[in-house]
Amino acid sequence: MSTTTFNVPEGLPFVDITREFDAPVDLIHRAYTDPELVPQWLGPKGYAMDLEKWEAWDGGSWRYVQTDPDGGKWGFHGVFHGAQTPDQMIQTFEFEGVPGHVSFSELKLEDLGNGRSVARTHVIFMSLEDRDGMVQSGMEFGVVQGYERLDELVGTLAPVAS
Repeated sequence: MSTTTFNVPEGLPFVDITREFDAPVDLIHRAYTDPELVPQWLGPKGYAMDLEKWEAWDGGSWRYVQTDPDGGKWGFHGVFHGAQTPDQMIQTFEFEGVPGHVSFSELKLEDLGNGRSVARTHVIFMSLEDRDGMVQSGMEFGVVQGYERLDELVGTLAPVAS
């Protein structure tokens, strides 16, 4: 199983996340952009997702609510910017529990050959305090579990036809 690496540099308002997958780039990209697939992997294990909107194109918006095992609800929303390609997927992210603290996320998918790929995400926060608050809230836990779920999902998907 692959390891998710978090880099949280001291004194800088960003986080870098890296994860290798035993799946080609086209399947990882599909899992990120297909609204039928997103709820199957995004977020921690045991949480249900109500995906209200997932418009993975320039200017498209997204919103979902996750429900934890105890019934707690957590809403998130944002906007996609630019073409959502494996080379660059950009979106904003806002946790509705703390409105007004928007982060900017860039994802790049890289083909490693032999059906493997790597996802590199750079998340920029409005302030160091916002970054630290998100990290302390369990960001790493949710991302790691989501990527574990993504590993399982892409193993069930057929390759995208050329």
